[in-house]
Amino acid sequence: MMNRRKLLATGLAATALPAAAQAFEVDPKFVPQDVQISTLYEPGQLLILPRAHFLYLITEPGVARRYGVGVGKAGLEFTGKAEIGAKKKWPTWRPTNEMIKREPHNYGKFIDNDYVQPGGPRNPLGARALYLFQNGRDTYFRIHGTTSPRSIGRSVSNGCIRMINDHVIDLYERVPMGAVVTVL
Repeated sequence: MMNRRKLLATGLAATALPAAAQAFEVDPKFVPQDVQISTLYEPGQLLILPRAHFLYLITEPGVARRYGVGVGKAGLEFTGKAEIGAKKKWPTWRPTNEMIKREPHNYGKFIDNDYVQPGGPRNPLGARALYLFQNGRDTYFRIHGTTSPRSIGRSVSNGCIRMINDHVIDLYERVPMGAVVTVL
């Protein structure tokens, strides 16, 4: 029999359900896994296929560790070759001036100041960042974690390559400084 106390307790418990029900699980195809790949790529090299939303770390000839990623919106994506020029745990972040100009409503707290968001769980770069350099210069493109795991498998970023935080931590430990990155 339902009494008032039980009804209230049940109602309060039910209000917690939407948050639990919204817990995100990545599509199984985007979970890290070892796959076969062309032998044209050298072990230690990273290959990113933005249209497929996959990043491959070549682990041995013909074998790669594949990760699901989120990539840049049309017109904002990085393509070409780069190398890992820096790696940071819980990196700080500030949007580029172009990002602020393009989306002032999203980046208002960065307008007309030098504020840099500290690293941590609310930082858009997530748990780790690998910085893409060309000819010794920072491109301002990154491979990094995300506070938005639902963006994996989508083209929604300002150009960076996003990964689930646990996945980018795994990649971070496997990739050496200077690793070649090819984005097709």
